[in-house]
Amino acid sequence: MSLLNVVILAIVQGLAELLPVSSSAHVVVAEKLLGLDPSSPPMTLLLVMLHTGTMFAVIVYFWRQWRGTYFASLAAFKTFAGQVIVATLLTGIVGEGLIMIVKRTLLRGVPHSEIEDLFGHLEFIAPALAAAGLLILVAGLYERRKAPVAARAAEGGLTLGRAGIIGMVQGLCLPFRGFSRSGATISAAMLLGVAKSRGESFSFALAVVLTPPVVLREVLRLLHAPHPAAGDLTAAALSSLLGAVLAFGAGLVALKWLSGWLERGRWYLFGVYCLVAAIAVAGLHQAGY
Repeated sequence: MSLLNVVILAIVQGLAELLPVSSSAHVVVAEKLLGLDPSSPPMTLLLVMLHTGTMFAVIVYFWRQWRGTYFASLAAFKTFAGQVIVATLLTGIVGEGLIMIVKRTLLRGVPHSEIEDLFGHLEFIAPALAAAGLLILVAGLYERRKAPVAARAAEGGLTLGRAGIIGMVQGLCLPFRGFSRSGATISAAMLLGVAKSRGESFSFALAVVLTPPVVLREVLRLLHAPHPAAGDLTAAALSSLLGAVLAFGAGLVALKWLSGWLERGRWYLFGVYCLVAAIAVAGLHQAGY
């Protein structure tokens, strides 16, 4: 893998992972356009490091806000921890349940199959992008059309019930590449009446909790994959480290961009982008990618 490919994938991952536009969809498209094999050990290692870089970007960007809300007191932390646990448990139940259903239906009879083998195809990514785009568009337009006074009265805190619903929505995103996790969870929070900044903060707190298991899963895939020569693996490790640094920087830019558009009432524009991207991905599929 060339250094240019690493730079491109790091920037794509760093921006798309934290913007509500689905990093997995963008990375899959980028891999196909660059002619890369996503199942190769160097690519697996690179994706692990890119996810790690964006996770640290989230922690750095939100730490001050989290410290002032979730860690302000023992009572606040207990409330936050309960919400995260409930949301994450429901994410696992919904997400793993969907994965099992897909494996026992669409992938039935396919030996050694993984759900990534199915949803890494552009013909499935396009409708997932469109669904995410519609959800973001609905949430953004709903938020814009509320009268300012009514909006301030309706916006509230995050209850355990609302956290659970957000967790279930996050579970819908696990099996389907193209269905943006941040887009879906923040949109769900907005439609539930949670204050925009609180919904954004909680969504990315869930991302930090969810990322280590995702990274661990990729590491296990790497360990079970045929290993290249030691020299190739060393070169891949060095380039992956560079990718993590670039993804970290791109992630910080993406979070600032997201927060700005969210607070200025431009959230719906991300939905418009996802719908356009869905059409473009469908076009690439028709072109044979």
